Amino acid sequence: MMTIKLKDKIVWITGASGGIGEALAKAFAQEGAIVVLSARRVAELERVRLSLPSPEKHLTLALDICDEQAQQQALAELLARYGKLDWLINNAGISQRALVMDTTGETDRKIMEIDYFAQVALSRRVLSVMLQQKNGQLVFISSVAGLVGTQFRGSYSAAKAALHLWANSVRAELFEQGIRVSVVFPGFVKTAVSMNALTGNGDALGKMDDAQASAMTAEQFATASLKALKAGKSYIVIGGFKEKLAAMIGRFSPELLYKLIRKSKVR
Repeated sequence: MMTIKLKDKIVWITGASGGIGEALAKAFAQEGAIVVLSARRVAELERVRLSLPSPEKHLTLALDICDEQAQQQALAELLARYGKLDWLINNAGISQRALVMDTTGETDRKIMEIDYFAQVALSRRVLSVMLQQKNGQLVFISSVAGLVGTQFRGSYSAAKAALHLWANSVRAELFEQGIRVSVVFPGFVKTAVSMNALTGNGDALGKMDDAQASAMTAEQFATASLKALKAGKSYIVIGGFKEKLAAMIGRFSPELLYKLIRKSKVR
């Protein structure tokens, strides 16, 4: 089995100021990677950086993922310091908790902008560097919701599904040029994602879902993700039994999946 070595690899993680992004940063740093942390909250990024082994090796880059000029500036700063970029982990994103008929078009577009268009724009910029290097790894944090589609997450599911299929196309087009692409599909993870999830009018939900409150920790998710990524996996589903089962049924019996989802309680 393949085992990818991470020591001294330059790994850029977006959405790294907490939750899954913070846990991934710690997991990669423990493997010897040099981690570049990006998010909007600079103070939180610094907190994360200082918690890593050999914090002086790592870098924080403030970034609004939807600002393409800021993307270019951040990439330039990264390259000025390290001269290369080995991995990009597209983790920044926002979730949703609203029925489709209660969601405004403006909220639809905001979710797609953050969860799809911004990720694609940054990835394309990074790919221009990786193609010159003739190697690189893209990782997209999608969602089981992007595989199955569930109530209260219509726009979010659509954005995460779009990200998955764009990643598939990149993998097909650029594999021979040294580019590897992995997509990770988390189930419920105990983070603040539901607190920040958008309601139909674009406001933050402001509370944690019961399913997330009792879910796996971000650290457990990061450990499982790292193991699969080091093994060279491209399609990685991480979650509880029900989430993994739903993802599997969706691939082999979509009609059965639709029936199960209609009966499920996923809020």
